[in-house]
Amino acid sequence: MHSHPLFGQVITAMATPFFESGDLDIDGAISLARYLSENGSDALAITGTTGEVSTLDDKERMELYEAVSEAVTVPVIVGSTSNDTRHSIELTKSALATQAAGILAVAPYYSRPNQSGIKAHFTAVAEAAGSLEVIIYDIPVRTGRKVATFTLLELAQDVKNITCLKDAAQDVSETAKLLRDAPEGFFCYSGDDALTLPLLSVGAIGVISVASHWCAPLMQDMIEQFMSGNIEEAVRINRSLVSSYEFETGELHPNPLPTKAMLKVMGLPSGPCRLPLGNYEPWLLDKAAEVLEGVKSRMEANR
Repeated sequence: MHSHPLFGQVITAMATPFFESGDLDIDGAISLARYLSENGSDALAITGTTGEVSTLDDKERMELYEAVSEAVTVPVIVGSTSNDTRHSIELTKSALATQAAGILAVAPYYSRPNQSGIKAHFTAVAEAAGSLEVIIYDIPVRTGRKVATFTLLELAQDVKNITCLKDAAQDVSETAKLLRDAPEGFFCYSGDDALTLPLLSVGAIGVISVASHWCAPLMQDMIEQFMSGNIEEAVRINRSLVSSYEFETGELHPNPLPTKAMLKVMGLPSGPCRLPLGNYEPWLLDKAAEVLEGVKSRMEANR
């Protein structure tokens, strides 16, 4: 199956705008959300890694849940978990009071629980989510623990509202096994822009993307070309996006520092990152402008 009834193909993992003082810029978040929803994003995922969720307090999370979900007509998925199951339940219940369409539940980080603990955590969060759909976010490089394929399969089979995976585990062959055995109605989104095309080839239906802040139409085109069987064209578009993939994160400037620089170049609400990330170096603005020019040239060529 190559469609999802709620979330579409390109979901932008939205950055959180701050003022230069470091305070949350709610009006900026609303403006950014509207821009993204009008420029190629089928849905938005807020308060995730790119949204600097680990530096937001609970009140700020709720402000973002409410403001963004009310501001746009596309589905809004909220990151509502931490590595503390009790806290995750509280945050998830708060999301029910908003117009959010689903939650993004990251694997418990730092604690490094075993697979039974991971399963119990996600099951409890899903129960708290009630009518909201749950996307499990598997990103071992940040959490320190892979959600095993057998755990994902058990959750997909046993928990009705766990319907999606955001896959940032960087193991395409293991994703192929998962999607071979997953029940009907369980979907996979790439959680790594650079692996979107390979993951589409094993059954993923789209991407929860960072680079879609500035190149969502191209990502939409790549996915549509692939789904239509125009593989060579999908590969060509993907090649044109490699510079964006390289730009969006790295050891010197990890995500979301490059995104904040890109938003600044685009004239969109951004501000600095909160510590411990801090602000980006000025040269990153020049690199952002270069990447953006390449994206614009490719989009013009597609018209």
